[in-house]
Amino acid sequence: MSAKTIMIQGTGSHVGKSVMTAGLCRMLLQDGFSVAPFKAQNMSNNSFVTHDGGEIGRAQAVQAEAAGTRPPVDMNPILLKPNSDMGAQVVVWGKPVKTMQAREYQFHTSSFLPQVQESLNRLMNKFDVVVIEGAGSPAEINLQDYDIVNMRTAQLADAPVVLVGDIDRGGVFASFVGTLELIPPKDRERIKAFLINKFRGDISLLESGIVYLLGRTGIPTLGVIPYEANLGIMEEDGLSDERIKNNGRDQNPNKILIDVIWLPRVSNFTDFASFDLEPDVALTYLREVPNRLPDICIIPGTKSTIADLEFLRTSGFDQWIQKCVDHGVTVIGICGGYQMLGEWILDPYGVESNLEEVPGLGLISSVTAFNPEKIMKQVSAIHLESGIEVEGYEIHMGETKHMSITRPVFQVTECGGNTVKSEDGISVRDGQIWGTYLHGIFDSDAFRNYFLNQFRSKKSLSILTQPAATASKQEVYDRLANLVRSHVDLNLFYHILNKQLSTNLAPNQIK
Repeated sequence: MSAKTIMIQGTGSHVGKSVMTAGLCRMLLQDGFSVAPFKAQNMSNNSFVTHDGGEIGRAQAVQAEAAGTRPPVDMNPILLKPNSDMGAQVVVWGKPVKTMQAREYQFHTSSFLPQVQESLNRLMNKFDVVVIEGAGSPAEINLQDYDIVNMRTAQLADAPVVLVGDIDRGGVFASFVGTLELIPPKDRERIKAFLINKFRGDISLLESGIVYLLGRTGIPTLGVIPYEANLGIMEEDGLSDERIKNNGRDQNPNKILIDVIWLPRVSNFTDFASFDLEPDVALTYLREVPNRLPDICIIPGTKSTIADLEFLRTSGFDQWIQKCVDHGVTVIGICGGYQMLGEWILDPYGVESNLEEVPGLGLISSVTAFNPEKIMKQVSAIHLESGIEVEGYEIHMGETKHMSITRPVFQVTECGGNTVKSEDGISVRDGQIWGTYLHGIFDSDAFRNYFLNQFRSKKSLSILTQPAATASKQEVYDRLANLVRSHVDLNLFYHILNKQLSTNLAPNQIK
């Protein structure tokens, strides 16, 4: 194995591990290295379909894109997809193997180490550098015996560790010192630097804290990354703090109002991130029934269609959705949301529940039947109404069939790399209600612009002949890499990467 390795761990969840990993992947690519991200085990319902039909965490797909490479399942060999508070579907090398309760999985973690090691070895044999992301915190003392994603992976890869802390939440110095106190000495030796993330204000005010941290621990600080609210990179498995804070504030009637129902088991909510880039769109994620109606209501994907359909009923969202329909609001279902729109959902094999049949919302004439086989594939299709080509992917259990004459939404032209000719989706009421299995369709600038122009016309807004100017993904990744590059000590970083860190090194701690 020739690759050098470095691992990004955190003092807790949501400190920025995924984004920092993507930034380092891009920076290393800019510096001439072939780079691969790696995360041994990810827990997320935001997933991605690889070119060969496997499923991995979406964060690793984003990191691979930043690294300029196509992601294989080896970049995330174990994926846990929660379908309840206590259980999750276990996906190994891109394929679902079993649904396990948390305690059951805990006692099975060591059995997955061979897959983790094999995937890691393949990446290390192919790339110059592997940037590894941890999960949560290595200081979760109740989980250390079952760990396969933090220090156990660092040991397998012989990787030095950079520990990231989020100063925006407060207590970052205590988090660093506390993490060191709660991990075994052999693991403590692997931590070669601290990285302070999401800083706002005068950086000189941090100097005394960084000096103290070095004196207390003997570990230098690699850098201080400023808080950037508009990086354009979605966090791994939730909305950013800034996005949540601004959620629902913009209700300007002169904008296109899009409401996405935030289901308890929502999946692939990144389907709608592109709407945030449109200046004349107000995107809101609904956690409770509002007292107003939008222009567009979207029921997103979910890891558990039947359970989240029950949530719609117990919360009153089902009545609100019907009110939307009655008042001419466009209602869209994506994947699980598409299944909910139909007349019935059948589960004869107990894939999701012990109920063999459940009534849907009854807004389109269709029946969905679950079966044990999971459908995962990349797709190219043509939107039949506009003729616009889109690319997306399918991840779902079950097959949906129409019960009467209906209009399809897309003509699928390529599926899993094979040329095909099939139909996807159902549209009724002259397009007021429609659903599709295709994730990622709104990422198409041309399709999104066509879709939004229909509402711009209704609201007498300016029609755009071209999509709103937005930064390309490559520009976003370059901007992230430049942010990281400008605020870390590159000499220290490359010393760590080359495993030549000297304990008396005097890094330039603040940039």
